[in-house]
Amino acid sequence: MATPSSHHPITPRRVAFDFSDTPLHWITDEPTATHVINVLHLLLPAGERWFVKVIKEAAPLVTDARLRSEVHGFMGQESTHSVQHSHVLDHLAAQGLDTRPYTRHVDWIFNVLLGDRPPAGLPLSRREWLKVRLAVVAAVEQFTAVLGDWVLHAGALDDAGSDPAMLDLLRWHGAEEVEHRSVAFDLYQHAGGRPLPRYVRRVEGMALTAPVLLWLCVYGTAYLIRNDPQLRGTLRYSLREHNRAIAKGLLPSWRALGSAIPRYLRRSYHPSQEGSLDLAVQYLAKSPAARRAATRAGRPATF
Repeated sequence: MATPSSHHPITPRRVAFDFSDTPLHWITDEPTATHVINVLHLLLPAGERWFVKVIKEAAPLVTDARLRSEVHGFMGQESTHSVQHSHVLDHLAAQGLDTRPYTRHVDWIFNVLLGDRPPAGLPLSRREWLKVRLAVVAAVEQFTAVLGDWVLHAGALDDAGSDPAMLDLLRWHGAEEVEHRSVAFDLYQHAGGRPLPRYVRRVEGMALTAPVLLWLCVYGTAYLIRNDPQLRGTLRYSLREHNRAIAKGLLPSWRALGSAIPRYLRRSYHPSQEGSLDLAVQYLAKSPAARRAATRAGRPATF
């Protein structure tokens, strides 16, 4: 397990994926599990662009050289995540599943509601609003680290005959989320001001983030299933089907996701306690896309 004092270089990998042979239901005969995970593709292009924008705005506040290096690596990784998930949206559209009516709402949340200026009526300075948004980024990164560690362990996805390109995308991304799991939190702690208001704002960030993410995921799954051209209205999103997929190991459990919240709210918490960095690095050394990226960059595939 990493510790707050340990250091792992955060290196962007310019990966590429070929989805030309990826079916719409890329987990074989599991449309609900497929679309629950597909919600990530709906959220992450705009969300990761927003992460980069907020972190870039906060970067001049960083006075620690190591953290500054990690912040630049974080921005590079998140930019690549956004691009690669956007390609999945193009792939879904090519198969007759238009996600734009949903992603317009996501764009509004990140570009307007959480934009450069606080919403009208919220009496915050630009600096305080930046701290609020940093707290939201750190809270979201708590969940992405949990999901990243889950997908690295999710052997049931292999057993179910999941599409290898999509699975590599998810595991490459998940491994990088574990790899940079501490960066947004460390930046928030560094730039968030005095300890007590900084902690209170961290709690508020999670209180905002957790229910909104849950709503976006449930609404997004329902949207994808309802508009799936292969299902043609024969299936609706249901908690029963979702829980069945959890029982088969195809989705993370509600308990695994929910327990990430009280861990994060401990005063002594640090994200280095989340997941396995060793497992993440091991996957990045064998990921087909990451190995191809390393070859193009002229560096070894062992990171």
